[in-house]
Amino acid sequence: MAEKVGMGVVGAGSIGIRAALAHLSQQDVQDRVYLAAVCDPVPGRAEAAKERFGVVSAYERYEDLLADPAVDAITLCTPIGMHYAQALQAIEAGKHIHFNKTMTVESAEASDVIARAQARGLKLVASPGMMLWPHNQRARRAILEGRLGTLVWGAAGASGVAQYHLKEPVRQGNDLLSNIDPSWYFRRPGGGPQYDVTVYCLHNLTGILGPARRVTALSGLVIPEREYRGQRIHCDMDDSTVMLLDFGNAFYAFVYGTVTGKLTDGFQPSIFGTEGSIIGTQLGDIDLTLPGDLMPHHEGAHKTMEERHVFEDLMQLVDWIRDDKASIATAEHARHVIEIIEAGYRAAETGQTQDLTTTFDVLPLDQLAELPA
Repeated sequence: MAEKVGMGVVGAGSIGIRAALAHLSQQDVQDRVYLAAVCDPVPGRAEAAKERFGVVSAYERYEDLLADPAVDAITLCTPIGMHYAQALQAIEAGKHIHFNKTMTVESAEASDVIARAQARGLKLVASPGMMLWPHNQRARRAILEGRLGTLVWGAAGASGVAQYHLKEPVRQGNDLLSNIDPSWYFRRPGGGPQYDVTVYCLHNLTGILGPARRVTALSGLVIPEREYRGQRIHCDMDDSTVMLLDFGNAFYAFVYGTVTGKLTDGFQPSIFGTEGSIIGTQLGDIDLTLPGDLMPHHEGAHKTMEERHVFEDLMQLVDWIRDDKASIATAEHARHVIEIIEAGYRAAETGQTQDLTTTFDVLPLDQLAELPA
């Protein structure tokens, strides 16, 4: 077993603060992981994070964090459009990587990262690890056991999160750790609800059902300008996208990422078959969420803290580094979801249904949580 993992937090913005720094500074994880370094290009922000969260070292330059020998692994808490280039630098520096969603903007970028990491013997964990939730495992078990009969159609999606980002408390203050600018969420590359929140829905949907085969879509921009603290944000990334996924055998799923409105329960899918349905976490009259259901590392204060699911993905990487046991939150699954999003935009632009080429290993029956009695 490896010693404690030195984690480098790349970006002290909203997710860096709430998911990485807040959780990894808790005393109960110090036997396994510690905050070795944090970097952020805003002058003084990394130093402020160091002081607040007890990080060993603070840097303005990413290259300086990568050169720190105490950093064994990094978590990329930067805008999504930066992930690919930063991942290549981290791999070159010999660092294991946790990706906040999404891993990259394009599936070819994800494939390149996976290949380079494998060649260097480096480990990758990509958020969101939605199949770590027991209710999603039970949903997959129900389908594999034939509880729904022949699958017919499904739906998944999310909306309204852009407005949430504008109003997050971490963006409303006047100090360096509470005045985080959200502008990148509304711009290319990597902004928009597909990469930001529909990614959760797609991880749930494909984790439960398996890889999709084809996608067609319509996409556009509803709100071209937003306001943040009296300043205008010019938006150039689509904020309303609807997709239709083909899973084979005449099973289709409608997936959306939009400004407002919803058809489904949270990020959970609705899945309909000839003999039953799963709506949210309900299998007919059976609740797939049991009392006390948590992800593996949701203990103590972590159970009620923000972004606990991201903390879980981080700890999946920590355990993999220390125990050499791979996580089910795989880069291959993340790549497939990225391809769906990317191909959806291409389908909307061209008017042509797109074939999907990537795949991933779906959880087998013997690895799934049991259904309620």
